Amino acid sequence: MKPRPRHILYAAIAAPVAALLVAWLGVIGVGAASGHWALTEWFLHFAMRSSVRTASLGETAPPPPTDALRPAAGHFATGCAPCHGAPGVPRPPSVQAMLPTPPDLASVVGTWSDAELHRIVMHGVRFTGMPAWPDPAREDEGWMMVAFLRALPDLDPRRYAELVAPPGAPPEDTLPAACAGCHGWTGRDGDAQVPRLAGQSEAYLRASLDAYARGTRASGVMRQAVTGLSADDRATLARMLAALPPGDDASATTRATAEPPAIATRGRSETGVPACLSCHGRPGQAGAPRLEGQPADYLAGQLRLFRDGVRGGGPYAGLMTQAASGLEDDEIEAVSAWFAGRAARD
Repeated sequence: MKPRPRHILYAAIAAPVAALLVAWLGVIGVGAASGHWALTEWFLHFAMRSSVRTASLGETAPPPPTDALRPAAGHFATGCAPCHGAPGVPRPPSVQAMLPTPPDLASVVGTWSDAELHRIVMHGVRFTGMPAWPDPAREDEGWMMVAFLRALPDLDPRRYAELVAPPGAPPEDTLPAACAGCHGWTGRDGDAQVPRLAGQSEAYLRASLDAYARGTRASGVMRQAVTGLSADDRATLARMLAALPPGDDASATTRATAEPPAIATRGRSETGVPACLSCHGRPGQAGAPRLEGQPADYLAGQLRLFRDGVRGGGPYAGLMTQAASGLEDDEIEAVSAWFAGRAARD
């Protein structure tokens, strides 16, 4: 019997009603303990692989960031290892009972391309508990995590522990362990992607921590780091950081005689860029950070974020966004290298 149009219409109406009735009766099991049917598990994994592959088409991985392992490891330890485990840190039984079970990343990262890993880090995976990156604008942090994931299979427990927390006992008047993992016990021992905090003004540090907590300064790493800190905690931490001495940077001193770029001393009036030293060269300028002796890679990265309208921050962030909007890449590199080569002043 050939179906008539009204039969098709009846079926179209009845099918969703029947599906809703079955769901209401509660006969469909949703318990994780029973797992998926083999076909269901295959299909979900196949769909996830295919989706990530297609979404990452045309995305080109940039050169790996310099010295990105330490900040990436610090975020991995708090944001990823509780589910995925880490070298010397097994996944707890409660996590292994999840559906699907979060994989041991060291054993699976080799099956994904860099672009695919970046896609997963930045956008997460539905129906798995894998979240998106806390600040989707920070594509650079996603690539930093990809570099760490590539190194993960070769990390033994000792090396991983050294990346997460500085080795040795903390000396007196140092940072909390949660901060020292990236910034060092003294606030000035970070890698190329990590700012030196010692010697910055209390007002600037407090404004920065508050901006991270509010989400007005984009950083998935730092939003994770300040989670759980109250306003009083952030104020106390800012005072502690401001009290740390900036220290001497011998390598910076040897390079401090280099001729300053014009952008630092004169700015560029035709594009509205003021001289960097008009704000960052004044002792006691509470709202502006001290740039002397900061890692050149970190400074260049922050200037690019300002230029791209991503950076955000404290009350003067808008001024920096406007100032950086006219900068060319070579100017960013030059001024960053020059400030990195200046010895920190008292």
